[in-house]
Amino acid sequence: MTIEVGVLIAGLSLLVAYLGYQLNKQKAIENEGRESAEVKSELRYIRTGVDDIKIDIKANEKQMIALGERVTRVEESSKQAHKRIDNMEKENLK
Repeated sequence: MTIEVGVLIAGLSLLVAYLGYQLNKQKAIENEGRESAEVKSELRYIRTGVDDIKIDIKANEKQMIALGERVTRVEESSKQAHKRIDNMEKENLK
């Protein structure tokens, strides 16, 4: 009878250990899935932010090109104005 009780207790212990293992394994899988979903969500947020930054950079590049063209026109205009001023000064000195 003592051996049968011992075997029964050992069998129950193995059953409890196996069920505990399965429960912990399932929780680990759920945690990994949750963490994976969080990482994917954060990556999606980062990707959206990077796309917004790219759009802003392209807009800034267009503005810089337009500003560069305007500066070139202003420089040409001021160069012509300086030439006219120089010609007027030469006429006044004569």
